[in-house]
Amino acid sequence: MRRTQVAIVGAGPSGLLLAQLLGRSGIESIVVERRSREHVAGRVRAGVLEPGTVELLEEAGVGERMRRERLVHRGFRLAFDGGVVRVDLDRHAGSSVSIYGQTEITRDLIEARAAAGAEVRFDAADVSIGGLGGAPRVSFRRHGRTEEIACDFVAGCDGYHGVCRRSVPAGALHTFERIHPFGWLGVLADVPPAAQELIYASHERGFALCSMRSESRSRYYLQCGAAERVEEWSDERFWEELRLRLPAEVARNLSVGPSVEKSMAQLRSFVAEPMRLGRLFLAGDAAHIVPPAGAKGLNLAAADVRVLHRALTEHYRTGRSDLIERYSETCLARVWKAVRFSWWFTAITHVLDDDAFSRRIQLAELRYLAESTAALSSLAENYVGLPFAAA
Repeated sequence: MRRTQVAIVGAGPSGLLLAQLLGRSGIESIVVERRSREHVAGRVRAGVLEPGTVELLEEAGVGERMRRERLVHRGFRLAFDGGVVRVDLDRHAGSSVSIYGQTEITRDLIEARAAAGAEVRFDAADVSIGGLGGAPRVSFRRHGRTEEIACDFVAGCDGYHGVCRRSVPAGALHTFERIHPFGWLGVLADVPPAAQELIYASHERGFALCSMRSESRSRYYLQCGAAERVEEWSDERFWEELRLRLPAEVARNLSVGPSVEKSMAQLRSFVAEPMRLGRLFLAGDAAHIVPPAGAKGLNLAAADVRVLHRALTEHYRTGRSDLIERYSETCLARVWKAVRFSWWFTAITHVLDDDAFSRRIQLAELRYLAESTAALSSLAENYVGLPFAAA
């Protein structure tokens, strides 16, 4: 049996970031991941980073390439009624966001852990969690052998479908969920972005998002039916539909090309309470899911890691347990505000019902945003990320 201080289940950005931060604080950890290294490193996900997430990556010592290659966006655009309104983040929130893909963050973290000689157990099958009341352990099969890790704490960073939340005894968790009756079809393509900033388009045919990963790689999304499949969407159909949902001047600047990656995602809001049960901590998608329109998923996961890292560091450095005991309360206060914002932003930009009344309400909300400094300030403040509560 191997022994460590913190066993981390899940080698996504939250698990790897936690391991990296703990390592720099002199705290041992082992990361266990059911997927291969190649699969984890190749997953295409979000790319909008709040300033707090950027600061945390820098604190973890993985900010050099990000600072060099990121795109700094000081605003984004809302398209509706055939026109475009710019949301000036610098003016209304005093800050900006960074565009740097989650795939790149994962790559940086994997390389940093490898350089540190840290243990990341990829290809771990049949992961199970036990002893959460006093002597935690993580068991799994790897390369035909059964392995077990004894630890002080377990960090569940293994996503919505992971084993950690499922290991909690029945009745110990309260879950809250809202599944939206539509999804997002995402396409990654090696073409220049349609614009220099993100464009969120509300159209009667459905929502569209023009995003990017670099000056030569673009990421686009379309609202689609929940039952639709990727196979139903050829590249030609996707580009044609995207053009229809964008203002004419944006559609004219749209460069098209073969898709590098194409995927479908169901939209849901989900929160599990509490996020700590004994010596198990839930972080990131294991504890909460938000619709992607508000760009909060990765940033919320990083925020959880920030809180957990500080709590564990204080525990091992001084013996304090109060930050550990308040982990769930501290995280959930921020989580629910992000859930609210993501739900609201989704509601004002997506086709929710097929009735004219709902569409008129959406347009009224968007027009109000365009005309109100106070409303734009609220939107910008939430978009760049709400401040953290004092520890």
